[in-house]
Amino acid sequence: MNVEDTPEAWDVVESRHRFKGHVIEVVTDTVKMPRDEVADRDYVVHPGAVAVLALDEHDRVLMIRQYRHPTRHLMWELPAGIRDVAGEPLVTTAARELAEEAGYRADTWYTLVDLRSSPGMTDERVRVFLARGLSRIPDEENGFEHRHEEIDMPVEWVPLADAVEKALMGMIHNSSTVAGILAAYAASVEGHHLLRPADAPEA
Repeated sequence: MNVEDTPEAWDVVESRHRFKGHVIEVVTDTVKMPRDEVADRDYVVHPGAVAVLALDEHDRVLMIRQYRHPTRHLMWELPAGIRDVAGEPLVTTAARELAEEAGYRADTWYTLVDLRSSPGMTDERVRVFLARGLSRIPDEENGFEHRHEEIDMPVEWVPLADAVEKALMGMIHNSSTVAGILAAYAASVEGHHLLRPADAPEA
């Protein structure tokens, strides 16, 4: 059997829009199931996101800590953001997030891993990029103003092996961060030769 996710859309008998916010929307679809049954499925419509695993020449991962209100936690994460510019290449979105949230730019970009963050309850897609060849952006060139949760957001460099250990020990919980860390560690075994280009199509 070929183990690969494939597109498929079951018939929707009815679709009801429950809530629309600034970023997300909640929908209930009545879906035709096998054996002529139907069932309601609630899900969150999301524009998608990108995240960046920035790895320096010492194999350290750039991490930030941000307050996440739904979890009531300060969480260590990769720089990340919503796909909020229509038609913008995902790597461009990722580069902007790396610059805005952490103050770094990168010379080399790869697609590290693609995620469906919680496919039972949202259509959100997350692409995690690997960024190499990093350099600090001078403050006078980076005019981004941090607001809300991003104020006083610390930036730390964590050795990749230590980040793997923290993920496996249950000390880091953000899903794209955990996936990115483990994928970067696995990719490093092959010298990053298996990674897709930054503009690889999404399935």
